[in-house]
Amino acid sequence: MDPSPGATPYSAPAGCPMNQQQTSLYGPEFAADPHRAYDAFRAHGPAAPIELAPGVDATLIVQHEAALRVLQNPALFARDSRRWKALREGAIPMDSPVLPMMVYRPNCLFTDGAEHLRLRKAVTESLARLSSSRLSRDVERIADYLIDQFIERGTADLLNEYAKLLPLLLFNQIFGCPGDIGDRLTRSMSAIFDGEDVLRANEELTACLMELVALKRRQPGEDVTSWLIQHPAGLRDEELKDQLVVLMGAGVEPERNLIANALLLMLAGDQSGGPERRGSGMLVEDALDDVLWNNPPIANYATHYPVRDIELDGVVLKAETPVLISFAAANSDPSLTDARQTLSKGAHLAWGAGPHVCPAKSPATLIALTAIEKILNTVPDLSLAVPASGVGWRPGPFHRALISLPVRFTPTAARRTTTGTQPPAPTSAQLPDPYRNAAPQQAPAGRHAAEPVKKQKGWWSSFLDVFRV
Repeated sequence: MDPSPGATPYSAPAGCPMNQQQTSLYGPEFAADPHRAYDAFRAHGPAAPIELAPGVDATLIVQHEAALRVLQNPALFARDSRRWKALREGAIPMDSPVLPMMVYRPNCLFTDGAEHLRLRKAVTESLARLSSSRLSRDVERIADYLIDQFIERGTADLLNEYAKLLPLLLFNQIFGCPGDIGDRLTRSMSAIFDGEDVLRANEELTACLMELVALKRRQPGEDVTSWLIQHPAGLRDEELKDQLVVLMGAGVEPERNLIANALLLMLAGDQSGGPERRGSGMLVEDALDDVLWNNPPIANYATHYPVRDIELDGVVLKAETPVLISFAAANSDPSLTDARQTLSKGAHLAWGAGPHVCPAKSPATLIALTAIEKILNTVPDLSLAVPASGVGWRPGPFHRALISLPVRFTPTAARRTTTGTQPPAPTSAQLPDPYRNAAPQQAPAGRHAAEPVKKQKGWWSSFLDVFRV
């Protein structure tokens, strides 16, 4: 479903009582100040009833200790969303924007027990074949390409033109995508993350990944797709497709938010407030740690389903209902005062915990670190184009994501430019969505009317034209 102009896919109609509910996680009020909501939720105890989207109810764990008890107890809290009673009974709208992030896929995120171990082993061992030096080189190369698209303007939106695109293009590289498949993968994944026409986007995502799997079975390469195919787990095509989906889902959205949120903190300087938030005086590593504590890229997720009714410190978690972990609320739990004061890396839950803990913590950190250092070193006089307090946060129940990150700097010449290969650059202050290809232009009248319209290149094929990876 396409949201109306100015709306979000999670918006309720104007005047609807849903807009006044304090339990919803999808409106602009929650996005503007989620920690106020988390404080209110704590009045319920360790967990609170919430609404993820219109008609989608769940329970949110907001206490650090309770979160660990759920995350570390797979015998009582399953991840297989086929247990979701309301979904089985048809009570959940099938076009709900949260379904792509919650519906069952046969991958290591939504499985339990021996099946989870089999799939997770294939994923972790395939990821382990990526060398740090190769990953850093790929990030720098993509970053160079993206920076070239805006460095001559003197203005940019570092969310939509940099942090949002870099991980998507990087996964095309890691998966070994050819140009056409990569363009479609970029387009469909972005639509799913943004909640736009999710049914169509999910169909396109499935189709292009199945094409990629078929291609890599015929022509394997030095990429994660080929390594998953070659793994002794013997994954079927459908399983291969869904491991790729979970890798992108768990990597792209969190990575772009980690990069953008850390850049905001570093560029905010003294605007960030508080003696412990040193803004532009921070090292990149410190900024990343601060974000993981205070604005974790995935704020509420890790959906579990109690196998039976379970009492958690006075709160009953009903069997076969979604129970989500609020990593953001757990990190701000008042019981963690000492750990928060030192921003201890071992205490926050931004990477999860238990058998489903993020398997890509090290590469994800390396990607963000490299991307941030590259933009700061290449464009050393970056500054925010708006006050730090004026940036907008994108509504949605799962993420902590900026809408945009406008900056200004001294224009300089692009370093690598191949005429005619770049996607069209934004030309106005209101930047278009860089994922969407330009609409085909009508052929001019006259003798050229019968000439075919040249297809607009997408971001991945344009990148390949420059670097020929």
